[in-house]
Amino acid sequence: MSADTNERFSRGLAKLREIDGEAGERVVASLADIAPDFACYLIEFPFGDIYSRPGLDLRSREIAVVAALTAMGNAAPQLKVHLRAALNVGVTRQEIVEVIMQMAVYAGFPAALNGLTAAREVFLALDDQAMHA
Repeated sequence: MSADTNERFSRGLAKLREIDGEAGERVVASLADIAPDFACYLIEFPFGDIYSRPGLDLRSREIAVVAALTAMGNAAPQLKVHLRAALNVGVTRQEIVEVIMQMAVYAGFPAALNGLTAAREVFLALDDQAMHA
């Protein structure tokens, strides 16, 4: 790993931890046995380069990611990770629901319904965790 790559990785890992705590690290760890280089790319580019840029706060970035993943309509696992991340950086549940509903206009009702289903699952899991903590 070059010094530049190592710096990008360190910066990205720190940003990932700030946004998503252990959930993001679990995604990266899940790739260790099949594609460790891809796991590095996931840290370096999105988090080391893009999320670390000035201009948008983490809250705004996660709202954008929730909108984009909802609009894709086929990224439920990634959407769930970013729904948790959005909550971690201060986006409220109601704001998340509104962002997902807004996507019905641009991505269609099926994509918005899938997004709302993912949000419901994340919210219920968090409520269940809180109840058992």
